[in-house]
Amino acid sequence: MDEVCPVTVPSIEQEAARDLVRSREDCRGDLMRAWHRLSKLLLRHRIVYYGGNAWTGVHDGWLCRQRLESPAAQLALESDYETVQAVTLRRHRLDVAIAELAADSRYTPIVRRLGCLRGISTLTAFGLAVEIGDWTRFTGASIGPFVGLVPSENSSGQSRHQGPITKTGNSHARRLLVEAAWHHQRPYRIGKTMLDRWQLASPIAQARGDAGNRRLHRQWMKFIARKKRHPVANVAIARELAGWCWSLATLDDVGDLGDRPMTG
Repeated sequence: MDEVCPVTVPSIEQEAARDLVRSREDCRGDLMRAWHRLSKLLLRHRIVYYGGNAWTGVHDGWLCRQRLESPAAQLALESDYETVQAVTLRRHRLDVAIAELAADSRYTPIVRRLGCLRGISTLTAFGLAVEIGDWTRFTGASIGPFVGLVPSENSSGQSRHQGPITKTGNSHARRLLVEAAWHHQRPYRIGKTMLDRWQLASPIAQARGDAGNRRLHRQWMKFIARKKRHPVANVAIARELAGWCWSLATLDDVGDLGDRPMTG
């Protein structure tokens, strides 16, 4: 009894979209490694950038002006720089392809509703949509365990001990939620980016997204007041964020605004 759980067999279209999202994630990792190699090469030659944020247009101009005394070292520098440029262009092509699919595909309604939450860009929303697939399989309480954001437990008799999160389930969706959760630490202000996303969603989705944004920021403030370690607090926020994402993904745009349970 209750030991067999229903699953959804992904369609060819969903598998293709998932491959695209994961290819972009692999590209992200490749770019970070390329950045690391280039910056550490310069650091070994005692060349440090002090002009502000790295990997911007200004930083790129600074990189182009660097010259090393050894011809071999200069060749290595140029090779690492070309790798950064090539991977950056590859990432851009993938971003464009994902944006086109997110704007005109079966995932478009979910992407637009998820975009009502802070930290959920088009890329993140599309990634969650294709990784989760059929959101109706879950509830606000079961979506967290599916992505491995619940504490592990080792209990015996009257003793109950909770450990780190399980990290079971879909690791790609978990990473997206954890990264998005950090955005809710900052004070909540409705800026132009959020307003532009809201314009693409229904008023009901906008209201639910606004409620979620306010709730998640309040939860962050409570954790900070309790001096909770930020990584631990952020995982808890990500777990609740998963519930809000489920709420929006399964939202009936013509329904009412009655409260739904977010997480267990």
